[in-house]
Amino acid sequence: MSLYVQYGCGFSSADGWKNYDASPTLRFERIPILGKLYVKNEQRFPKNVSYGDIITGLPEKEDSCDGIYCSHVLEHLAYQDLKTALKNTYKLLKTNGIFRCVVPDLKKLAEKYLKNYNVINDPASEFMRATGLGIENRNTSLMGILKEISGNSKHLWMWDEKSLINELTNAGFTNCRRCEFNDSEDKNFIAVEQDDRFVDAVAIECRK
Repeated sequence: MSLYVQYGCGFSSADGWKNYDASPTLRFERIPILGKLYVKNEQRFPKNVSYGDIITGLPEKEDSCDGIYCSHVLEHLAYQDLKTALKNTYKLLKTNGIFRCVVPDLKKLAEKYLKNYNVINDPASEFMRATGLGIENRNTSLMGILKEISGNSKHLWMWDEKSLINELTNAGFTNCRRCEFNDSEDKNFIAVEQDDRFVDAVAIECRK
């Protein structure tokens, strides 16, 4: 039986896939009775999304997955956590299984920054907002501090094609290539990929 896993899926769950997300909000929503009363978010996580953190390990057996996918997830991890996430991803895949990942392209964003440097008044601020780096407003309330500690919404480490392929190779992956939207020979990935997530992004496909 085939097994396909998506982690860091947010609200974008896919039928036929095991969908995981490490959001503290998801964890709270799944608390019996109390979680059902939580109405702060306009949108609740779909029922086919389970709590799971690729850093601590997903509840799947090693060598069990035919394909694994994550989109705009890895840039939210600290550098050492990224290494752990890739190792755990590698362990979950079957031999010759496919891993596809999408992240914002730091190179493309840097090129835009340099192009706009002599054109706009505040190129640094535009670059920081485009990369999701830095903190524009610090929430000093108790809830804001707790959310900052427990959440993972900020970009912690950005990637370009060369650097990401290097990390994937170090984790054991082979046949790493830059890929495009829906170009995998395994058509199961069509269910999870969204074309707008590939804009100003670098996507890599590789195998175990």
